[in-house]
Amino acid sequence: MATFQYIAKDAAGNETRGQLEAGDRNSAIAAVRALGLYPTALGEVKGSSAPAGGQKKAVKKAPAGDGKKKKGGLNADINIKLPSWMRGRISTKVLTQFTRQLATLVNAGLPLMRGIDVLKRQMKDPQMKEALDGIGENIAAGGTFSEALTAYPKIFDNLYVNMVKAGEAGGVLEVVLGRLAEFAEKSEKIKNKVKGAMIYPIVVLVAAVGITAFLLVAVIPKFKSVFADMLGGASLPAITEFVIQMSDWVQHNGLVIAILVVAFFVIRKIVGKTEKGAYFYDWLSLKMPVTGTLVQRTSVSRVTRTLGTLLSSGVPILQSLVIVRDTTGNRIVSKALQDVHDAVKEGEGMTQPLSQCWVFPPMVVSMVEVGEETGALADMLTRIANTYDDEVDNAVAGMTAAIEPALIIVLAVVVGTIVIAMFLPMIKIIQSVSGAGA
Repeated sequence: MATFQYIAKDAAGNETRGQLEAGDRNSAIAAVRALGLYPTALGEVKGSSAPAGGQKKAVKKAPAGDGKKKKGGLNADINIKLPSWMRGRISTKVLTQFTRQLATLVNAGLPLMRGIDVLKRQMKDPQMKEALDGIGENIAAGGTFSEALTAYPKIFDNLYVNMVKAGEAGGVLEVVLGRLAEFAEKSEKIKNKVKGAMIYPIVVLVAAVGITAFLLVAVIPKFKSVFADMLGGASLPAITEFVIQMSDWVQHNGLVIAILVVAFFVIRKIVGKTEKGAYFYDWLSLKMPVTGTLVQRTSVSRVTRTLGTLLSSGVPILQSLVIVRDTTGNRIVSKALQDVHDAVKEGEGMTQPLSQCWVFPPMVVSMVEVGEETGALADMLTRIANTYDDEVDNAVAGMTAAIEPALIIVLAVVVGTIVIAMFLPMIKIIQSVSGAGA
């Protein structure tokens, strides 16, 4: 017998940590699931052993801070042989490609184990390849596909695992895998559009800051020396005086500026880790001019698509709401979904709690209400997601059209002001030289 540590979630989404003794990994997973929990990570405690009678030992709750990075603890045996510092989430592209290919193979009639073996041989990502090794071993030992996935929470999240579980229960695994791939592709498409829209403004902003700093630190001091020599202390135009003073201030306070910038990001990071600070940042992201509308529409699209995909795959609505709540990435939306979960748990509908959250427009609330009344909630949620995907496209185009010229104008004004400030005294110098030559 061996001792295993586990992290699991109950039906309400609350995390539980504990230890149990079992003959092997699959027995341990089965024992955790027998407690009504959904294991998200499980590992053998190295050097542990127990007599045969130890199988009857009761589950023991682990201390709150236990089982994270303890040697021989929870993460010591998750069938991933890479160094711990290299472990992390694989790219969405790799996971989507694997899911799409596996769905095609299973749909073509290939056994699941055979399909995994085929994909493992052609897999180039080392972390995914090692995960497929472990998944294949767990299935060969008698475990289910969804149970094998729970050992790799950094690769397969709760959404993925629960949809696979529903697909296995309904005998439509290939359909669910196809939906998962489609969901990941559409989510990645929206994410890439938003990122792509922000690249140009960020590049222009960085260029503006860099050019301005170079002019203030390297160019203007030389002009200042030329003016002092050629004008002999004569007064300079007001705009030139202002720019030279700015240059002096930046040169003398460069270290202070750098410290303030670093302090700003450090404080922002610290505040963001507090509950109130994170809640405020999430609220601010939804209320920001120009970008706030985009963030809101993206959140609505993500929530409705995720929930619709889960429900259409056969995942129970309460469990689906917990999964969506935990994956939304915005605390205001998460709170609204928790209210919806509580209302549904009491036998009420989703419409009332959704209408109380300003993030969800009246049109979304009305369509959800129609979906509940007609029994086509999953289909209606997918329609909402498709509609808001189009609105995200329009918002991205509108934001790009508004930000790009604004940043170009700002850059032109800043650089133009500096250039004009430096050339006004040059005109005066040229006039004085011309007068002296005459």
